[in-house]
Amino acid sequence: MSRMPMTNMPKPASIDDASRIGRTLALAFDDDPMMRWFFPDGAADGDGVAGVAGGPGRPGRPGRPDGSGRPGAAAREALLGRYFSTIFTRQYARHGVCEHTRAAAAFWVPPGAQDKAVPDAATIAELSGILGDRAPLFRRAAEAAAGEGPPEPHWYLAVIGADPAARGQGHGAALLRSGLAKADEAGLPVYLESSKPANLPFYGHFGFTVLGEVRLPGGGPTLWPMRRAPGGGRPAAGA
Repeated sequence: MSRMPMTNMPKPASIDDASRIGRTLALAFDDDPMMRWFFPDGAADGDGVAGVAGGPGRPGRPGRPDGSGRPGAAAREALLGRYFSTIFTRQYARHGVCEHTRAAAAFWVPPGAQDKAVPDAATIAELSGILGDRAPLFRRAAEAAAGEGPPEPHWYLAVIGADPAARGQGHGAALLRSGLAKADEAGLPVYLESSKPANLPFYGHFGFTVLGEVRLPGGGPTLWPMRRAPGGGRPAAGA
């Protein structure tokens, strides 16, 4: 039986890992339609999102255009990193089950903790500062997605992503298997929402089925809610 490479071995994530996890997920979600909607290329320029993101020396401060015709690609990456490190430290590290590898991270919420994992007022204020004028869209999108969650007890996969430079090396699959094993041990289904159609076959390989489509308000992208039955669709060993 083949052994998982040590760099792919999921391990618990702590608050000390926040910066690295934020950077990893910023790279992972750079081309994600929903993150592109919340953080458009122009958002990190001039008086946009980064202009209201904090005080002097803030890491999201826009720099010079990167020469590609897109303003502040590096600044946009910094904002994404701040977004993911914020939801990690203020929500999921406190109330979820967070794991990472050398090049990927996943945030899960078990049943019984899902009400606690909802952002509190301080978290909403901090995220609003990062999102700037996109904050109202974010709140409306979060409300729309929350309304799609199943009423049954379940594990919720809130975030999973791998650095594109390491894709194909099994980091995301290792994290997914780890979380699914916990849900299977409890005999519970798993729920997620994907905003990237190219990822649907990947989740389907692990037994997830699409429940429908949700068009986010304000002209936002489409979400695909997905559910995996308890113990269902387990891929063959070595897949």
